[in-house]
Amino acid sequence: MKNRILAFSPLFVLLLPNLFPSLFSPLSRAFPSLLSEWNAPKPMHLNLLNGALQRVISDDYRSRVWSALPDQGLKPCQDFSKSHNLPKKSSGYIQVFLDGGLNQQRMGICDAVAVAKILNVTLLIPHLEVNPVWRDSSSFTDIFDVDHFINALKDEVYIIKELPAEYAWSNREYYATGIRATRIKNAPVHASLSWYIENVLPVIESFGIAAIAPFSHRLAFDDLHPDIQRLRCKVNFEALVFVPHITALAEALINRLRNPPSAKRKGEHMSRLEGMNGMEVGKYIVLHLRFDKDMAAHSACDFGGGEAEKHALAKYRQVIWQGRVLNSQLKDDELRNRGRCPLTPEEIGLLLAALGFDNHTRLYLASHKVYGGEARISVLRNFFPLMEDKKSLLSADERALIDGRASLSAAVDYHVSMQSDIFISASPGNMHNALLGHRAYKNLKTVRPNMVLLGKLFLNQSMEWSEFQQAVADGHKNRQGQIRLRKKKQSIYTYPAPDCMCRARLQRLFGGLTSLVQ
Repeated sequence: MKNRILAFSPLFVLLLPNLFPSLFSPLSRAFPSLLSEWNAPKPMHLNLLNGALQRVISDDYRSRVWSALPDQGLKPCQDFSKSHNLPKKSSGYIQVFLDGGLNQQRMGICDAVAVAKILNVTLLIPHLEVNPVWRDSSSFTDIFDVDHFINALKDEVYIIKELPAEYAWSNREYYATGIRATRIKNAPVHASLSWYIENVLPVIESFGIAAIAPFSHRLAFDDLHPDIQRLRCKVNFEALVFVPHITALAEALINRLRNPPSAKRKGEHMSRLEGMNGMEVGKYIVLHLRFDKDMAAHSACDFGGGEAEKHALAKYRQVIWQGRVLNSQLKDDELRNRGRCPLTPEEIGLLLAALGFDNHTRLYLASHKVYGGEARISVLRNFFPLMEDKKSLLSADERALIDGRASLSAAVDYHVSMQSDIFISASPGNMHNALLGHRAYKNLKTVRPNMVLLGKLFLNQSMEWSEFQQAVADGHKNRQGQIRLRKKKQSIYTYPAPDCMCRARLQRLFGGLTSLVQ
């Protein structure tokens, strides 16, 4: 029997790719090639790594790293729109269907409230589409506290959980099965106020209701009344809060990050914890490590995995985007010089080390699967042995509440990130943009990596650690939460000033005038 089994072994090996194609194919989005990720990439910046691991950080430098942002003279504007009475009757109903991930949907919700205000119509709680990548069917009420949402905006906009019986037919299934007169599917990206008045309001006046799908990024950021702009901020920063069990789970993570576990659970790291400088005790930084296979492939950059990795990512890129990736026409050094390459775990570790974070730093990793897995993350762990994530901090029962539900997991990470002492994202994206704006609104420290500078520094293979550290420090002095005023066409959710943030002195003046008028 043993000899017979051995005789069939070669045949079994040959059949493996046919029996389990997802293990061998680099083309599957849901199941990326395991073999291409088993090859541990070599460090790309060995000279800097050696210098960084031997770094000595002074108490003065460490103190500046962890210090809170000073008062920048800008505060959230007082809500003047309450002086404008909500009309006694709305002109009809509007519903929107939002695609994308949690943070893209969050911005769509804010825009939906603004459009309802502009048109004086009643908003049905937005429908969140199932994300085709993460296959998460979480609804608005699974993620956000709907009662708080409605109550916070009750003086601004009419919002309902369900349509009246006479409009019950207007649902997702109805619009998925044919062309409907009440559906608006040609809303332009960043549409103007006049577009909604000319194209959506007539539909509502004719049928009593209009459904806009798709709706993400469908309202302009410019040429809107100040009250509408501030309403968008009020929705984003005040009305949208997560459901209690999401907040409770996030608060459990925060408590465990700020109060390190006992020596019995973390024995090998307790000596490091006991050696923490007083300024670091109870503090943590959140790193959003945005380095998944889609990003790695789409960037067309070289990540040190050799020819096998380049070939696998090129094939993946061809199948997913059919060659429509402009970056693939440029060489790696050109991409890095333009700041177009996402930071690898190795590179973000070098950045954090150069900014003054050491092996006493408690770092929370907010991320989905990292391309390359533990082989790549291990370099980051060498820098920060106290690095944690949901898996290391939550019990199996606690993780079961969000397992397989990417939006709920992202909501937990969002709350943990908002409460952190410092937040940094390895690469720009929706979560980076959302937290950049929200933390600016609250005057919280947020590091914005200088991608162009870092790209050029990492190309210099002969650079010594001291030179790299100085260049990074100089290049990030004004990228740690300093408020930047929004420019034309930029998102109000990423740059809430000056639309939603006022000079403190002027705010006190206007507040006094408002009280006198009342």
